[in-house]
Amino acid sequence: MISLSLCMIVKNEEKTLGRCLDSVKNIVDEIIIVDTGSNDQTIEIAKHYGSKIYHFQWVDDFSAARNFAFSHAQMDYILTMDADDVFSEDESIKLEQLKHSITSDIDAVTMKYLAGFDESGNVLVSLRQVRMVKRENQFKWQGAVHEFLEVRGKMIHSDIAVTHKRAHKNSDRNLRIYEQRYKNGASFSPRDLYYYANELYDHQQYKNAIHFYQKFLKSEKCWIEDVIQAHGRIAECYAALGKMDTAIHSALNALKFGPPRAESCCRLGFFFLQINCPEIAVHWFQFATQLPAIDTGGITNHACSSWIPHLQLSVCYSHLGDYQKALEHIEIARTYNPEHDLILKNRTILKNFIKK
Repeated sequence: MISLSLCMIVKNEEKTLGRCLDSVKNIVDEIIIVDTGSNDQTIEIAKHYGSKIYHFQWVDDFSAARNFAFSHAQMDYILTMDADDVFSEDESIKLEQLKHSITSDIDAVTMKYLAGFDESGNVLVSLRQVRMVKRENQFKWQGAVHEFLEVRGKMIHSDIAVTHKRAHKNSDRNLRIYEQRYKNGASFSPRDLYYYANELYDHQQYKNAIHFYQKFLKSEKCWIEDVIQAHGRIAECYAALGKMDTAIHSALNALKFGPPRAESCCRLGFFFLQINCPEIAVHWFQFATQLPAIDTGGITNHACSSWIPHLQLSVCYSHLGDYQKALEHIEIARTYNPEHDLILKNRTILKNFIKK
């Protein structure tokens, strides 16, 4: 059996840290907590779990802080978590089993990251991340923001899932870091360009977002999943700017890079609905319901292959005057997400309309 260090960077995490550490306290052999300036009860909570606590002067660089945490680890392997991450009871059991079964020739382990949930508790957004690495390999974190572990060697793509239970609201911190680095002439990797564009998109700076997505797409060594996402985001930017023809053209570009994804099809369906072409939108939403799941490690919006296309097919068929078919699809949508307000509201309206 291997030994395991948990390494974390924290700041003002009194609401979530205990929940996170409770899920792994009986599995890890040491807990390394690097605090970057807490002024709440975070450190006291960390001490309760026997953590080794270190302080790091924040320099607007997540990788620097995480590498500092890694430098203090002493065990065979390092597990990395954020304070708003948690292993469910079942996943904790899987993690402990992995600790007993993993062989020393394994360099890194990826885990599923469940990043969002719908009203019924179904996984809405997921991706795959490196979460465990062999300490002696001295793998380093890269990137000041949206940092990642640069790993090589023999890997296990496990079925262990880490659940993200967000406690903090989105802020402009990451955007400010990117803007300052860009202003200072810092070198931006393709990944930096992509995530900078994402921050601009999230803050509704659509023209700037398009600019940096395009810079990203012109660069080399781009991960294909990010390329697909970038084309989709460019399309959404143009749609937000009211340029629907360009939005549709950009959305179609995403289909050139491998098998079509349900999210891409739903996006096109939405666009055709926006330009009042429900008869075309029907085909794209129907296609989304038929596509198999693709697990390449990138971001997957599970709702786009379950309740969203059926909800939108209901909208399409309502526009086309086929209310019975609209009701059929709203009923299918409800099987996936029985608590969604819009599904329930549309179902009631359709049933009353058909009855009358």
